Amino acid sequence: MTSLSPSPQPPAPSATIVPSPVSPAPRRPSLAELFITFATISLSGFGGVLAWSRRMMVEERRWLTAEQFNETYALCSFLPGGNILNFAVIFGQRLRGPLGSLVAIAGLMGPPMLLIMMIGAIYAHYGDLPVLRRMLTGVASAAAGLMMATVAKMARPLFRNRAVTGPLVAIATFVAIGIMQWPLPLVLAVIVPVSIAAAWVRL
Repeated sequence: MTSLSPSPQPPAPSATIVPSPVSPAPRRPSLAELFITFATISLSGFGGVLAWSRRMMVEERRWLTAEQFNETYALCSFLPGGNILNFAVIFGQRLRGPLGSLVAIAGLMGPPMLLIMMIGAIYAHYGDLPVLRRMLTGVASAAAGLMMATVAKMARPLFRNRAVTGPLVAIATFVAIGIMQWPLPLVLAVIVPVSIAAAWVRL
């Protein structure tokens, strides 16, 4: 009597390893894109270009995250000179080297210079009209609203993590300069070392 041997089992299919999708590296903008972007920022930034620079860099172009924009702009604010001009130099250098800095500055300064020369000529003839003064008052109010909205967006990453150092430093700086009206160099001489030390300890 022959014993029946079990039928051979089919070989188990080998597990195929599916590679996880790799997010492509962010594309560096060309020199033309740098010029057009900073020209758009400068022509849109009535009352200050902080609001439009953040919207363009973080929300539309997505060249920087909110945290990266805050860090870069904080460095630009601490350095002497115009904040947005420093930002153009640093951002252009980071992406395209010295030529990128020159192109970013040209886009930032060139179109507004031509526009302000034409507006200055018009204001020299019609600056005393009450209608024009009321228009400028309305533009100033809108510019203040844009600044407040941008400050709120920039403060959001500070409250996103659970560390309380960033919000406390921001509030202390606002109280010292905006309410108490202490001298800016004195406030920076105290706030900057304290904030750096706190960040160093936390990290």
